[in-house]
Amino acid sequence: MNKQIILTASFLGLIAVALGAFGAHGLEGKISDYHLGTWKTANQYHFYHVFALLFLSTFSRAKSQSIRVSFIAFTIGILLFSGSLYLLSVRSLLGIEGWKFLGPVTPLGGLCFMIGWIGLFVAAVKHRA
Repeated sequence: MNKQIILTASFLGLIAVALGAFGAHGLEGKISDYHLGTWKTANQYHFYHVFALLFLSTFSRAKSQSIRVSFIAFTIGILLFSGSLYLLSVRSLLGIEGWKFLGPVTPLGGLCFMIGWIGLFVAAVKHRA
């Protein structure tokens, strides 16, 4: 599981760096400041949870179900929360203004983040030092 977590975190970290650079250099002047702020929020949470995934890998020897839940929840959270915000930021550029379902997807991603943090908390409580 440790290797799976690290591989997932490193891939999602690579994507976070690329999307952060794209937002800083490729979107400036093409989308509103509001939407650029939304992009930056997506990127911040993306990075925060990549680091959370890396931290999970330190617990993976515990083979805890809580760690597995956190791993899945953080990964899905990045996809739903950050992914929906990225798309909401550039939907006018992509011609997908009508994709109204993206708005409700964001809080589902946030819920996944919360589940991931709860799982990490439970794993830490149960883990023997």
